Amino acid sequence: MERVVTVVPEDGLHARPAAKFVETANGYDADVQVGPADGDLVDAASMLAVTSLGVASGDDVRIVAEGDDAEAALDALEGVLSTPEAESET
Repeated sequence: MERVVTVVPEDGLHARPAAKFVETANGYDADVQVGPADGDLVDAASMLAVTSLGVASGDDVRIVAEGDDAEAALDALEGVLSTPEAESET
């Protein structure tokens, strides 16, 4: 299953938002990939791979998940990407 999400954090998928995204992806029993809505996907569990995407705020990204927790992983990752960084720190 997959989902397209518009990135809200001001820094896009760099530094803290990327770390939170990767940590969340690793918390589920699912293989998760992420990338531009119309581009190649990378392993969402890899900080290096996620930051190499260069995703900025306002970009659309596609998240693809397979496995027992795929839907829960998509819900959680959408939450990370659609929450402004200041709110996600609380």
